[in-house]
Amino acid sequence: MSTPLPCKPRDAIALTMSPGFHRLMGAQGLAGLADNALLLVVIAMLIEQSKAAHWIPLLKLGFTLSYVVLGPWVGRLADAWHKPRVMQWANALKWMAVLSILLGLDVMLAYVWVGLGAAIYSPAKYGWITEVEPPHRLVRANAWIEVSTVSAAVFGVALGGVLISDAWTASQLAQAVNAWAWWDSRYGVSVLLIVGMYATVAWIQRGIPHSGVPCQSRGWHLGRVWQDFWIDQKTLWTDPLGQTSLAVTTLFWGVGATMQLLVLLWCQQVLGLGLDQGAYLQACTAVGVVLGAWLAGRWVPLHQAPRVLVLGVVLGLMLPLMNGVQVWPLALVVMLLVGVISGLFVVPMNALLQHRGIRLLSAGRSIAVQNVNENASVVTMMGVYSALLYWQCPFETITWVLGGFIATCMTVVCGLHARRMRRAPAH
Repeated sequence: MSTPLPCKPRDAIALTMSPGFHRLMGAQGLAGLADNALLLVVIAMLIEQSKAAHWIPLLKLGFTLSYVVLGPWVGRLADAWHKPRVMQWANALKWMAVLSILLGLDVMLAYVWVGLGAAIYSPAKYGWITEVEPPHRLVRANAWIEVSTVSAAVFGVALGGVLISDAWTASQLAQAVNAWAWWDSRYGVSVLLIVGMYATVAWIQRGIPHSGVPCQSRGWHLGRVWQDFWIDQKTLWTDPLGQTSLAVTTLFWGVGATMQLLVLLWCQQVLGLGLDQGAYLQACTAVGVVLGAWLAGRWVPLHQAPRVLVLGVVLGLMLPLMNGVQVWPLALVVMLLVGVISGLFVVPMNALLQHRGIRLLSAGRSIAVQNVNENASVVTMMGVYSALLYWQCPFETITWVLGGFIATCMTVVCGLHARRMRRAPAH
């Protein structure tokens, strides 16, 4: 009687990611940690310089505009060169920008410079993933990247809080370094540590291999770049699956940016808590996103990604429930659930968009279209939220407006998607 062959674990092949993927995750996580810590340090430096309060929100605006304005060019750059090399260049821009703060450059300009590096890095990163991972692993790959990104945001905010705290800036080590160095700011040593983090990212990135996909150079003439970019926009927006996934991710990121500020307003006006406890609620939401992304990677194959569209409607209907929450423990549960639904909802849509993008366009060009749309949504939604606050709308009104907007948009997307798929089946 012959000995049976050993059985492979279920999904063993799917669990094996491409060479270099884990290095990319490590570099992404550390870079995200530095980016989020840097934001708090830069805000602290603006306050130290007695800048007016309106300068602080302009930081986020300046950072985000790089994605919108430079979208057509960074997508071409990601396709024209090996993507690991483009990621190294983008990280080098961040490193030089942060170092320039220590050399006396205005912190606002330096942070916009960091945004330029981030805008270049994004299409190269997601484009590399799309090129090296087959379709059946794209949801899992995006789930891991989402986990890495959100975890970096949570711990990056915590690290930034430490780097601007009196316990750190008044420590003997920080004071000794600041006394020896040429900069005037008490946060100079914190900036120096972030410079070191970006240098470590560069070392990690050296092990990311080329995907093997040939580079595509399409020229850099200004008029042709914009013409091709709008053609790329039309291509994705007219594709049934591309239109659905692009509409969903565009809506999600605009709403997500608004939710970050809405949670803080919730803490102050409804729960009667401080900003520090609002940060804990944001962290709880981020933990939920990580859990939802992990569940999406295990439960939602790429060909079933449109099935999660209904979760967008659920997410919109949940927001007004915040008005009935009056106690801290229940608030944690609600935000955890919001995070889980968000992660379970957006990760498959992001993977589907990347899959359609590389089939219809190219990795870099499709990610550039995605970045422009998503970050334009962020700028627009932040403007709408600011207008609601300017008109002194109560918190309850804001949640009903935002929740109703999300639920209505997602209901329309679900209906249009079903109609399009009946007329033009996925291929």
